Amino acid sequence: MSPSNPHRRAGTANKAKPNADWQLWSDAWTKYVPRLTGRTDLTVLVAPGAGGGAPECFYPALNRIEINATHIADTPDVADPRRAGHKKIVPTGYGLLVHGCAHAAHSLWTAPPGTAPILTEVAELLEESRAEGRQRGRRRTDRRWLRHMTNTVVHPGAAPVDDHWHAGVLAALLLARVDARILTSKDVRGIRAAVTAVIGRLTLRRLREVWRQAHTVDDTDATTMIELARRWCEILGIDPDQHQLVPIADDSLFAGRLDQALIDFLAATVRLTPSDYRARILDLRHRPPATWTRTAPTAAQQEAARHLAARIARARTRNPEIIRRGAVLPPGRLRTRHAIAADAQIAAGHTPTAQPWQHRTVAPPPKPTLRLGILADLSGSMHSYAAELSSAAWIFAHAARRGQAITTTIGFGDRATLLTPPHARPQQVLHMPADDRNTATFCEAAKLADQLLDLRHGRSLRMLAVVSDGRLDNKQAGQKLITTLHRAGCAVLWLHPKDLASHTFEHTTTITVADPVDAVARIADAAVTAIENA
Repeated sequence: MSPSNPHRRAGTANKAKPNADWQLWSDAWTKYVPRLTGRTDLTVLVAPGAGGGAPECFYPALNRIEINATHIADTPDVADPRRAGHKKIVPTGYGLLVHGCAHAAHSLWTAPPGTAPILTEVAELLEESRAEGRQRGRRRTDRRWLRHMTNTVVHPGAAPVDDHWHAGVLAALLLARVDARILTSKDVRGIRAAVTAVIGRLTLRRLREVWRQAHTVDDTDATTMIELARRWCEILGIDPDQHQLVPIADDSLFAGRLDQALIDFLAATVRLTPSDYRARILDLRHRPPATWTRTAPTAAQQEAARHLAARIARARTRNPEIIRRGAVLPPGRLRTRHAIAADAQIAAGHTPTAQPWQHRTVAPPPKPTLRLGILADLSGSMHSYAAELSSAAWIFAHAARRGQAITTTIGFGDRATLLTPPHARPQQVLHMPADDRNTATFCEAAKLADQLLDLRHGRSLRMLAVVSDGRLDNKQAGQKLITTLHRAGCAVLWLHPKDLASHTFEHTTTITVADPVDAVARIADAAVTAIENA
């Protein structure tokens, strides 16, 4: 849970409207909630978009539980909610209902007026496992369904950076659920290791004392919950009187161990590999808008892709070297020691593995794989570059596939959009418009490129090319990311349009380009040169 995704809200501002297609589900679950809560004054609303942005939300002022129908199924006819067997068909959706009922039955406290937002947030984080533990205490069989919905109420972006605050968030959301007997220690083994690496064993032990005490707090005791929230902050080194707002992740930091551990956990809950789960998340977050047009590649674009692939291939085979290889049969130079070994193997009745002859051949030198990320500025000032960069995305994707390279193109503006994923071979050219109002997502795009190409690690040849005037919304965070990549051995090429006012970043190779065609040519030249000199 996060401030933008709560499961308990005061007021009625986010009241959702009923949906006729899902009315049967709303009626059936409204009749069923007295069994789950012991309350007869509750209603359930099931509808697409319900929950105020969360998969599920309880509104105490309305005595209502809202559940987003998209987390149940694509269509309401997937099961009959009036029959008991429907739980097994939609375990995640039913788990959300149980979770909402846990809040309705046991989250009866509210933070006193004037409470610092950070204390309210921590108390709500602790309330997640406390309410579920109480629900399980009343109805032991509900644990099964609460386990099913964990991957929906714990957001994949809950720990974007490795700091004490976000380590505490994972501890409260997942490790505390072990003591509430919803999850098991085996479930969260990776989470525990990552949290321990960030905050240490002693700090984690002290946090555990806090959440275990929270599990014993009465349903209406707001004072104790806020006091425990204050202790939590102090353990993490945060003074809630000086820092009253909920900490926000530093845009200048790349994701680390916490994020990887969370992805591993969430992937396991839906029985996917971490890479497949991450690919699903990336598609949901960074999929190109449906309004962007697609066209078939022209003959010129196809020729450009072939030409670039040939240049990459030549760069990989430049300056051939003499390679010596062993062989079983002549011609070549006889290696006496290996010949004796072969005779001995034959005499012993074994299949000979020794290679008595040595061949000399001329072969291309081994070259590292080029990993190239291209970031395209989609703000309005870069409008004239959009068409050529859209074409370049298709050309580089096809040339890389033929030339043993890996590339991706990402547009950044109001949002970060993935045009061509690594290893992709798009059949059509996707045209991106450069009409966004800002460049707020440069940091997100740079992190996405690192995630897809592993720009900070490995022995591969790594390069990030940015086509932008450099007038970013957050230049300081952008500079820190660039510096991090530079120190990790990833070259950063920044291409400035000649006719635009621009900002120059440190630790980049900055080139002023005359026009869009020149920008694409410079990227291709830099990639080929890097391979030749590798």
